[in-house]
Amino acid sequence: MNTHDVMMMAVPALVALGGGILASVWSPAHQMRSLIQHFAAGVVLAALSVELLPEIGREHAPGLVLVGSFALGSLFMYGLKLWTMRLEHQASARTDAVGLNKGLLVAAFVDVATDGFIIGAGFAAGGETGTILALGLSVELLFLGLALTSEATAGWRIIAISGALGGTVLSFSLLGNVLLSGASHAVIGGALAFSAAALLYLVTEELLMEAHQVEEKPVSTLVLFGGFLAFWSIQLLGP
Repeated sequence: MNTHDVMMMAVPALVALGGGILASVWSPAHQMRSLIQHFAAGVVLAALSVELLPEIGREHAPGLVLVGSFALGSLFMYGLKLWTMRLEHQASARTDAVGLNKGLLVAAFVDVATDGFIIGAGFAAGGETGTILALGLSVELLFLGLALTSEATAGWRIIAISGALGGTVLSFSLLGNVLLSGASHAVIGGALAFSAAALLYLVTEELLMEAHQVEEKPVSTLVLFGGFLAFWSIQLLGP
């Protein structure tokens, strides 16, 4: 693991902290939040289709390993969805003394830990995969603080929570990189296929589902494609 990789792994953590600072001073309207989530979904889709899926092919892992890993990732995210729904249901009926939704916070930390492991797997694969994934998932982390902001988490609390989320994504990025460094093509390919399922879940079941809770404007579709194009342009025109 070189210094450049560690610095790039730290980018999502710093972005998450910056998102908390932004959330402490800005509370966007629901329609603006929906547009932001559409843009983030476009960016993550670009990371998945432009970088991650081609990298899985370059690993030349056995097809059964890739299919099984993607299926396992799908089942893991499905289980995470059920667990998150249960936590949020319990939290809606019983919050703590200041009205803090602990279920939502736990779900956010689990989600961020998964993102971190995905980034670590990307760096273990070599090339630009880790960097691309780190930048793509940073968009999600930037606005995570906005999604968690409430009366109970306003001000310095959302900054502290976002800082803890940033520490979590960095820790699991380092962990994923250490565990997968030097691994076989089959193991890395399987880890990336698992990650692909997680990113697909992130787009379809989190970002877009959340974005569609408000009345969608026609421009939302354009913003989605704009996010995809912005990320793809960076990859095509970058050094």
